[in-house]
Amino acid sequence: MSDDIILEMRDITKTFPGVKALENVNLKVRRGDIHAICGENGAGKSTLMKVLSGVYPFGSYSGDIRYEGQQCHFNGIHDSEKRGIVIIHQELALVPMLSIAENMFLGNEQATNGIINWDKVRRRAAELLKKVGLREDPDTLITNIGTGKQQLVEIAKALAKDVRLLILDEPTASLSEKDSQSLLDLLVEFKAQGMTSIMISHKLNEIKRIADQITIIRDGQSIETMDKADITEDRIVTSMVGRSLENRYPHREPNIGETIFEVKNWSVHHPLHPERQIIKSVNLSVRKGEVVGIAGLMGAGRTEFAMSVFGRSYGTNITGDVLLHGKKADTSTVGKAVKAGLAYATEDRKVYGLNLIDHIKHNVTVANLPSVSSKLGVIDDNAELRAANEYRKKTNIRSSSVYQITGNLSGGNQQKVVLSKWLFANPDVLILDEPTRGIDVGAKYEIYTIINKLADEGKGILVISSEMPELLGICDRIYVLNEGRIVAEMKASEASQEKIMRAIVRGEEKAA
Repeated sequence: MSDDIILEMRDITKTFPGVKALENVNLKVRRGDIHAICGENGAGKSTLMKVLSGVYPFGSYSGDIRYEGQQCHFNGIHDSEKRGIVIIHQELALVPMLSIAENMFLGNEQATNGIINWDKVRRRAAELLKKVGLREDPDTLITNIGTGKQQLVEIAKALAKDVRLLILDEPTASLSEKDSQSLLDLLVEFKAQGMTSIMISHKLNEIKRIADQITIIRDGQSIETMDKADITEDRIVTSMVGRSLENRYPHREPNIGETIFEVKNWSVHHPLHPERQIIKSVNLSVRKGEVVGIAGLMGAGRTEFAMSVFGRSYGTNITGDVLLHGKKADTSTVGKAVKAGLAYATEDRKVYGLNLIDHIKHNVTVANLPSVSSKLGVIDDNAELRAANEYRKKTNIRSSSVYQITGNLSGGNQQKVVLSKWLFANPDVLILDEPTRGIDVGAKYEIYTIINKLADEGKGILVISSEMPELLGICDRIYVLNEGRIVAEMKASEASQEKIMRAIVRGEEKAA
């Protein structure tokens, strides 16, 4: 660990219309360290890193940036990359219909006299993929790999550049526990090679494990920086939210009724490779007032299952039945699924969950327009405004107003807009796919409280999460999915991370 300062940001202030995102923020990063940045949603973490990387160019903010002893005025991301500063955003920037190799070298083409050397591209891509633990063929299209693997491609893409300061915004948010640990090991390996990293993360166990220093940002201001020896979860939480959180998961006394939602003998094949069966005769149920979890490793088929049930949004050759209130329900399209009383909050809010170029108001009401419309189908603007403001308040969306463009919100606040949209639709059953991905501990507690309230109202809740402590903390019952099959079902009170992992391992042995 060195006291040599590679980066210093002084008195950084950044203002958007109606919102002061950063106010006199200060940050010092030591050469060769892994420096973590924590804060609640909307605290300004991602904004600060966008200032550093030139996404917000010099002149759009006030304050100074000194990197490797020199004052820097970055007018775009290419300026910062030339200095060895590479940022990987929380929302991935990959082109779905290009290959892994093409994405990795997009804007950084391996060319001589304007002619790309594709052999060199594929060879170098394969080397970098191996370094981040991916075995995919470099010619595989991005659209054919999952979100977690796409995150690893982004990291490999960063390594393809001469990176000396790597910035990662929630790098493990979409990864399974196993893949998250592998990524953290990679960062430690990069550190041993002399690379400096800045990591934005809400996962306090990860920060405690690998961070040399941590800076807390709250409400656009830098609160404190602490060394590794001083890092404790309680201190981080208190600095982040300005108060202590006695319990991570709110208490609930379940009042569970009759079965409200069933899926029987559900099978799904890959949309591009119909010979591959992704979901294999899945049976599950959710009762009134019950919170049910689906655990599993990345690639187990959890999201594919949820999307196939909700309007057959994924897959082909789908067979099986969906029952709501004991009767077969037609969920063959998204519209029919919503009408039947089903809602699905996607893990990929950027692609499937939101209209990022529209404001909050329209995003909140879009799934239930009849509720804010006249009998003639004309939208009542005042009714829509009241509804949007009500759910903005209920889910604590941090914004200047409901007229703020959704794409300008932090990732966590975008997720709250997704949740608000489906709460306003008033479903009987709500499927939540990674509902707290990229959300800080304070906001997580708010989301858990909302989930509990919905269960108390008699809704059925199905939660997909890569964080096993989360499933154990909020669910009444847990299914374990592995390679498209349900391999275990257990009461949350009788479950543990070890028991879930044993079920997965046994399932792999049976499949072998």
